[in-house]
Amino acid sequence: MQGRIWTVPNQITFLRLGFLPLFLILMSYEKYRWALLVLVIAGLSDGIDGLLARSLNQRSALGAYLDPLADKLLLSSSFIILAFKQQLAWWLTILVLSRDILILTVAAVILLVSGYRPFPPSFLGKLTTASQIIFVFTLVLAAAYPNDSLTYLNHLLVYAVTAITLLSGFHYSFSMARRLSSP
Repeated sequence: MQGRIWTVPNQITFLRLGFLPLFLILMSYEKYRWALLVLVIAGLSDGIDGLLARSLNQRSALGAYLDPLADKLLLSSSFIILAFKQQLAWWLTILVLSRDILILTVAAVILLVSGYRPFPPSFLGKLTTASQIIFVFTLVLAAAYPNDSLTYLNHLLVYAVTAITLLSGFHYSFSMARRLSSP
C-alpha cells in the first residue's frame, strides 16, 4: 500500500464525508427525497472509490482507514437522525452504536497492548454493514415515498438487522478475546 494521500479514491472518500452534513441537514428538515438522492450519491461514490483504488493501483494506508470510517460515520449518524425523526426505534439505534463502540474499544485496547495489528473485517462484519446500509436506504426511501410494501419490508429488516448486529457483535467479542489471549 502506498503512502500517498491525495489519490483520486481518497478525494472521492473526502467528498463522501462532505455529503454527511448535507444528508443530516436534509433529514432534519424532512427533505427526504433530497436526502435519498444524497444517500444514493454517497453509496455510489463508495463503490467508485474502491473500484478506482484497485484499478488505478491507488490503494493507500489513509484510504484503508478513511473509507470504513466514512461508512461508519454515515451509518451511525443515519441511525441517530432516523431515531430522532421517529423513523426507527431508539433501542435498535443504541444496539447498533453499542456494537460499533465495542469493536472500536477492543481494537484500541489491542492496539495499545500489542501494537499495530491489522483488523480485517469478517464476513459477519461485512454482512452487518450491508444489512444496515440496506435498512437505512429503505427507511429513507419509505420516508420519501411512503407505501405499505416498504413499511412491511422495514418491519422485516428490523429483525434481520437486529439478529445480524447481535451475531456480529458476539463474533467480534469472541474473536478479539482470542486475539488478546494469543501471544
